[in-house]
Amino acid sequence: MADVARAAGVSRALVSLVFRNKPGAGEETRQRVLQAADRLGYRPDTAARMLASHRSRTLGVMLTVHQPFQADLVEAIYPEAESLGYEVLLSATAPSRDERKAVEALLSHRCEALILLGPRADEVLLDELGRRAVVTAINAREDSDRIDNVRTADEAGAQQAVDHLVDLGHREIVHVDGGDEPGSAERRDAYLRAMDARGLSERARVLPGAHTEQAGQDSARLLLGEARLPTAVFASNDRCALGLLRAFALADVEVPEAISIVGYDDSHVSHLAPVALTTIRQDAGQMARHAVRLAVERLEDTSREAQEVVLDPRLVSRGSTAPPSR
Repeated sequence: MADVARAAGVSRALVSLVFRNKPGAGEETRQRVLQAADRLGYRPDTAARMLASHRSRTLGVMLTVHQPFQADLVEAIYPEAESLGYEVLLSATAPSRDERKAVEALLSHRCEALILLGPRADEVLLDELGRRAVVTAINAREDSDRIDNVRTADEAGAQQAVDHLVDLGHREIVHVDGGDEPGSAERRDAYLRAMDARGLSERARVLPGAHTEQAGQDSARLLLGEARLPTAVFASNDRCALGLLRAFALADVEVPEAISIVGYDDSHVSHLAPVALTTIRQDAGQMARHAVRLAVERLEDTSREAQEVVLDPRLVSRGSTAPPSR
């Protein structure tokens, strides 16, 4: 800042005011300081500012990079955090990097609060994290009294998927399960209840799967090897549904003429499929806004008890579903 002050012909204190966007400098002086900083390649030292203020004003976000819906969440988290004066730091999980390592990296960089996207952590680990920092989860697999949680009412979403297919005339509806992924158990149980409520419990069938394209392709190949295809498949998420679409396309089975497919998430990839995917929409923007605001509220009022926000899903009907042809 001393170099910028000399180049602009002002005091170091005035430079500090300009960089902190505080009153005290006229517009002409402000522009002269910013232009001098730009010529010198100067950027404010946020780490030094953090040490001086004892605040990092940084939210750490843990994510899984290969999940498109989590990418949609991150995209929505940034503007909300910035509007409240916070930076965002990302840390990803990977096959060689578990959730604990991803979280410890965020804490080591002095993130004031954590936002966990689809954590697989059990209640014990979530409680431990809740003691160490302000934590908000989106679609946590387990409940904890120490963390805030934002989730979609997965039970209602699965109900909508089944009702949509049954109302089209489908009776042979298979569900590809999401394994141990967050929300999967709720979607599976709701599928079974919905089939029972429509008098189709004897036709209900759950295939083991995961939230991956490979799981969808494997399930499609299994169904293609049987004597008779079901008329519809409800996949536990969009990636799985895309795997189903690909496998059926390779086998020259037309969607939705021969079989209908419903996904879950309404992630950005659902619009990219050769056949636009009918899916259950989770509102990534709304979930992100709630998560950021809950985290910031807890930072400002540490006595506030943890909250859960449950949002309504919505069926988005596109080209992958139609009445059965048989």
